[in-house]
Amino acid sequence: MNRPSIQYLITGLLFALLWSSASSAGKIGIQSVEGLVLFTVRFLLAGALLLAYASLVQRDRLPQKQEWVQLTIFGAFNTTIYLGVFIVALEDVTAGVTSIALALNPLMIGIMTALWMKTRVSSMHWISIAIGIVGVVVVSYPLLMNSYATLTGLLLMASCMLAYSFSSVYYATIPWKLSRTAINGWQVLIGGILLAPFALIFHSKENHYDLRFWLSTFWLVVPVSVGAVQLWLYLLRIDTVRASLWLFLCPIFGLAFAAVLLDEPITWYTFVGTGLVLLALYIGQRSSAKQST
Repeated sequence: MNRPSIQYLITGLLFALLWSSASSAGKIGIQSVEGLVLFTVRFLLAGALLLAYASLVQRDRLPQKQEWVQLTIFGAFNTTIYLGVFIVALEDVTAGVTSIALALNPLMIGIMTALWMKTRVSSMHWISIAIGIVGVVVVSYPLLMNSYATLTGLLLMASCMLAYSFSSVYYATIPWKLSRTAINGWQVLIGGILLAPFALIFHSKENHYDLRFWLSTFWLVVPVSVGAVQLWLYLLRIDTVRASLWLFLCPIFGLAFAAVLLDEPITWYTFVGTGLVLLALYIGQRSSAKQST
């Protein structure tokens, strides 16, 4: 295996590991504050941190004209709608349902890529997506047995999954001139600004800005919003459909984090489903490697 392939695999694994940790960190954080408050603070701090680095270290320029529009669209769908609606949907949808919803992202991204970018998605990629979805269903089966979901929760979950898929394909279609750090910084800051009014409007309980809140916020800001999103943007620039396959690992890693941090159980379904997900990743990445040679 050549060096770029090893680097790509490490990047994908690290992305899935960091991105999946957000669920447990969020569950810990919302014990102290409301979900929308937690995520608004997270986005504003992450955006400020990224833009400070982009400006002071990388000496990046400010966005110009059309770039503001592109960044606002990307931030609205990738941050405000996707994550803002997701945290609200968690009140009406249990963990098993959210895992299945997350697993549908690669399918949505594959369809949008084929339709919007007029890019042919290989039959092996469709097979890998199907196997990945089955794997996540198997992993989530014990959770689904005790799951509930309201119609409102399902509609909210569907809308945020569509938003994330749209933002991923949209990002890949734009010939960005800004650095990846600047793009991430602006989109997450804009996303936080757009989310802030909703945090105020739907405020309903007392928030406690204690140590638990700040530790959760730190993790959501640095390893997740800064680290994981930077890695995700890198993966998207290489291949949108290929990158989306790494999302299958997120429910797997998410269950592992929940088992360690929140004492949630791991069953034999976890191991069988993990095997199917790894098979899906192998097929999808191997197919991409053949197409690029």
